[in-house]
Formats: sequence, structure tokens, C-alpha cells
Amino acid sequence: MYKHYNPNEQNPSGSDCVIRALTKALNKSWDDVYLELCVYGFKYKDMPSVNSIWGFMLTDYGFSKFIIGNTCPNCYTVIDFARDHDKGLYVLGMGDHVVTVLDGDYYDSWDSGTKVPIYYFTTTY
Repeated sequence: MYKHYNPNEQNPSGSDCVIRALTKALNKSWDDVYLELCVYGFKYKDMPSVNSIWGFMLTDYGFSKFIIGNTCPNCYTVIDFARDHDKGLYVLGMGDHVVTVLDGDYYDSWDSGTKVPIYYFTTTY
């Protein structure tokens, strides 16, 4: 279920979760995603890691955004989401963290499985 994933070899403990997640989701290098997010940040006049900025980028790549219902706002975790979504590609937003789920596995530089997602982006691949 959890798969260690960190495409940023120069800074393994960095605060670059948005870039890490998008590299997995878009099958791009860390450098390419970072630069592209910077362009989006410049275009929309905000920081590249802001949720709306990377959201604009994913939307341009054909992803759609969905809100996760809050019937149990503190108990539906990344682990639960991955278990419920064993097929497909998803980028989960948690307010302060971002992680990619691919075919039931979640990819991150640390085990973020107990975090609670608020929304997700998905597309066919």
C-alpha cells in the first residue's frame, strides 16, 4: 500500500510534497515539474506550492477535482482512500500535504497514510 518515493535525491527531507506528488502523477522529472509550477505561480501571481496553483496545472493536464465528503472528517485516511481506489490515478490534497495514489498504492517520501484527504484530482491514464 505505502511505497517509498522521493524523486528529489538532493533534499530527501524537503518540503516539496507537491512536486513529488506531481512527478508521480505526470510521469515527469522533479526539475520539470518544479519549473512548470513556477510558471503557473508566475502566471497566477502566487507561490507554486499553493493548492490552487498546482490545481490549475492538473486541470490543464485533464484532471478533474472532487471533494471528499465529510461524514467522518477525521477518520477517512489516505490508507482508506487507497484501499477504496485500487484502480486509477489520484492526487490527494490534505491542506498541508499532497500525495499520489496509483492503483491502490500511495507514493510518498514518508508514510502519510494516517493523514486525512480533503479532496482529490483524478484522470484516466
